[in-house]
Amino acid sequence: MRKILRQHHISFKNAFAGLYWAIRTQPNFRIHFVCAIGAIWLGKYLHITQTEMMVIFLTILLGLAGEMINTAIESVTDLVTRQWRQEAKIAKDVSAGMMLTIAMGAVGIAAYIFIPYIYPRFPSF
Repeated sequence: MRKILRQHHISFKNAFAGLYWAIRTQPNFRIHFVCAIGAIWLGKYLHITQTEMMVIFLTILLGLAGEMINTAIESVTDLVTRQWRQEAKIAKDVSAGMMLTIAMGAVGIAAYIFIPYIYPRFPSF
């Protein structure tokens, strides 16, 4: 049992180290993180429903996880080769495309949830 707990402790320690590294070194991750805080604040400010807030949280988690997957794929690709290779370009481009798709979806979800709350406050828009 002690061995199992130690393994989990090490796993959590490594996971938090990876999260800290992403926040510290990846500008896009920081941008997503700041946008996430803004979305949570806006949801609280506008008093959106609990279900809508859960959708916002899940969207945030998907975006942050996607950014970390993108970073991991790019890092592994750089580990395999630093030379320009078509296969490495495809891996990096598809990974970036995944993140772009997630980000566009997140913007769409945010618009769908927040606009009905914002529009009545500013009908001149």
